[in-house]
Amino acid sequence: MGQRALPLSDPRLGRAVQAAGATDEVSGVVLLLPDGRADSHRRPSPLSYAAQLPFARSLARAGVGDGLAVHVLHYRRRGWNADEAHPAEDAAWAADEVQRRYGDVPVCLVGHGMGGRAALRAAGHGAVTSVLALAPWLPERAAAEPEPVKQLVGRRVLIVHGTNDERTDPELSYRLAERAKKSNRDTCRFEVHSDGHALRQHRSEVVALAADFVRGSLFARSYARPVADALAAPPPLGLRMPLAAGFGRSLRH
Repeated sequence: MGQRALPLSDPRLGRAVQAAGATDEVSGVVLLLPDGRADSHRRPSPLSYAAQLPFARSLARAGVGDGLAVHVLHYRRRGWNADEAHPAEDAAWAADEVQRRYGDVPVCLVGHGMGGRAALRAAGHGAVTSVLALAPWLPERAAAEPEPVKQLVGRRVLIVHGTNDERTDPELSYRLAERAKKSNRDTCRFEVHSDGHALRQHRSEVVALAADFVRGSLFARSYARPVADALAAPPPLGLRMPLAAGFGRSLRH
């Protein structure tokens, strides 16, 4: 007998991550979308949620004076599952839930791997003003339908990819950024040289870049010069911007 499919559980938001000293009023929200698998109807491991908490705390500390709340999304299923695109649907549900809880506040979708694809795909939600995709998992070049980009119009978009990523192809994220840039000038992409899928080798720089982008996009803060330059530069310069060592320590607004 085949294995009986488990009933589809509901997505849910984790508890809001806010730094000590944060204001009571929430003025902007980051939704963190964890990585996953191409195909799986199993429930996600709690470890995928826990792995996002240090990043969530770093972003919350960076936005402590801005009214930033960070939530990590619990998916229904750990897989993308072809046309079902469960994580993208869950991300859209989460944006609805943010509006229900906090009202009309801007949302930044931040995803890693499969979560990066979900963030890009769900960007058309009315509450979403910006998207940060870290090492996004995207369809292979031979896919029948290219990944859509029209939903990115009107959003600030940042893609970050390690050049030595062996799990998700950096060239695919470059090509998506190239297509997105044609209709949305507020698109940029940074390359983390010699880093892999987890972006551990230059983690402090990646976190600093993410925090700078989130604050600039949600709260109209000035971007650091490299981010502003990348957004303004035409392809390929603004889509192959190297992430400099020491970003966040030596660079200031």
